[in-house]
Amino acid sequence: MNYQHAFHAGNFADVHKHAVLARILVHLRRKPAAFRVIDTHAGAARYDLFAPEPSRSGEWREGVGRLWQAPRQGRAQDLLAPYLDAVAALNPDAKLRIYPGSPLIVTSLLRRQDRLIACELEPRAAAALAAALGGDARAKAVAIDGWTALGAYVPPKERRGLVLIDPPFEDTADFMRLSAALTTAQRKWPTGTYMLWYPIKERAGPERLARRLRQLAVPKVLRSELALGPPRAPAGLIGSGLIVVNPPFTLEPDLQLLLPALGAMLSPQASWRLDWLAPDQ
Repeated sequence: MNYQHAFHAGNFADVHKHAVLARILVHLRRKPAAFRVIDTHAGAARYDLFAPEPSRSGEWREGVGRLWQAPRQGRAQDLLAPYLDAVAALNPDAKLRIYPGSPLIVTSLLRRQDRLIACELEPRAAAALAAALGGDARAKAVAIDGWTALGAYVPPKERRGLVLIDPPFEDTADFMRLSAALTTAQRKWPTGTYMLWYPIKERAGPERLARRLRQLAVPKVLRSELALGPPRAPAGLIGSGLIVVNPPFTLEPDLQLLLPALGAMLSPQASWRLDWLAPDQ
């Protein structure tokens, strides 16, 4: 599977991923000590939803487009507010056109003392990323392979922070690579939080990843999945998965409210799963 993000910006998987990302960052902000975010596969940082690629797929209309039109009321909408505020900041006329990638979701929630390292190797995306972050002293764009970045930037000098691993999944080997890279990084920086995204178009790859993480005995592993229908290979991307290692204690109760609300907004056939692959040790 080659997940070319320009075609999929703002789709249901981005909604899932970025809403959870925002909840983790909200938690990190609650303590005064600085934190660092390392985004290993950052992409272009911002996406014009009317550019050729997203216009051709139209996936954003069934993702962020649905949330954009939903009433902002209720507890679930309160939990979505930090994420949707980041989207709204790029669309001041209230007409949805620009969608923020993960680096701009992150910078919308950084404080003066916090830092972001955003990594991207593909030349056009790396140039766009550097331009998007160029005026922000808290953020640094680095043209480096994301897997290499894990070894280069973990651990950071801060004791607190988040590593976001969101590879393109050019082949199914990325599932195995995820577990190995995570295990190495977590041993180097055990106090950090790690959030890994993976696509669901069939169950074999995600289940192998879950089994591998259990075998490697990585502690405190929370799994969150959101699916728009039953997995079937010809249908392409049908679900979005997140693995969160060392999650904030607030995340599980947040997602117990947020996931069913997201499912209801996105599709009448939506389903979700929230479980622990490994408890605290």
